[in-house]
Amino acid sequence: MLTTETINKTNQTNQMNLPELLLQMSNGTFVTQTIYVAAKLGIADLLKDGAKSSDELAKLTDVDAQSLYRLLRALSSHGIFAEGENRQFQLTPLGECLQTDIPGSMRDFAIILGEPWFWQVCGSLLHSVKTGKNAFENVFGMEPFAYLAQHPERAQILSEAINAFTSSIIPALLASYDLSAIGKIVDVSGGQGTFIAEILKANPTMKGILFDQPPVAQGARRYIEAQGVAERCEIMGGNFCEFVPSGGDAYILKQILHTCNDESALTILKNCHQVMNENSKLIIFEAVIPPANKRSLSKWFDLHMLLMGEGQERTETEYQELLAAAGFMVNKVIFTQAPIDVIEAVKI
Repeated sequence: MLTTETINKTNQTNQMNLPELLLQMSNGTFVTQTIYVAAKLGIADLLKDGAKSSDELAKLTDVDAQSLYRLLRALSSHGIFAEGENRQFQLTPLGECLQTDIPGSMRDFAIILGEPWFWQVCGSLLHSVKTGKNAFENVFGMEPFAYLAQHPERAQILSEAINAFTSSIIPALLASYDLSAIGKIVDVSGGQGTFIAEILKANPTMKGILFDQPPVAQGARRYIEAQGVAERCEIMGGNFCEFVPSGGDAYILKQILHTCNDESALTILKNCHQVMNENSKLIIFEAVIPPANKRSLSKWFDLHMLLMGEGQERTETEYQELLAAAGFMVNKVIFTQAPIDVIEAVKI
């Protein structure tokens, strides 16, 4: 059933030049590639101290000056850079997000989304829609984890992109959900430790356990020590499909369930349920898909999951059903200012 909001939006769209609008949307592939090239060349870093001409930037990046100008001109029409007189370009607030090593940096993600190997997978979306199977295996003949193990340099870029994304959303997540009453928190598949380190720094009396595959956990140890929280954070290696550590007052699953089909997700949830006490909380950080017709990055994240593996983003109802099957009840769902939301659940 069409809502009043949907009808109003449709009427507004009808006032536009619809063929032109659709052409602009279809041209999004070029937008992705132009952002990728600018990120790969490090243009934002070169402009952080002030405007430069496209000729100067071309010399610094060893590319063709006229071609670079055409690229920067196109990006300026999207507000990523701003073109002034004599082909001078400067950063905009949006373009600043392409800088390296700043809070909220999206440079690594922009590179991932434009890399040829990822681009090949995106070009096989039709295969996934037709078959319901991930396009990655169809293109490369193996699952993403096996492929990345054979290409460590690409795995490193992906890891850095995920860490940068995590860092960018942590403030919004911590502002949305109060963790201060928790004595001991377990970060299941905590990766490098970016999230749990920030949680522990924000809560000086809290203790934590970072749990992940042994090689990942070993790498996290160095990061946790560098963040000054090693005395309060135990590092444990293991497979969450087999077990999770006991003794936590709260268990975190951050962007884990969306990589899994329902069967695998249920296994992880049941393992959490088995070690949790009656007062423990399960805190899930995922992009919850909103109702039909509402714009949301979660709907596009979901297509990434379709392309890359067996995972999916889920609606609030789907999470409730999945958690109920594992013996949990959803207490509340908090929609945050970040692209990731919070689901709090307890044992039934």
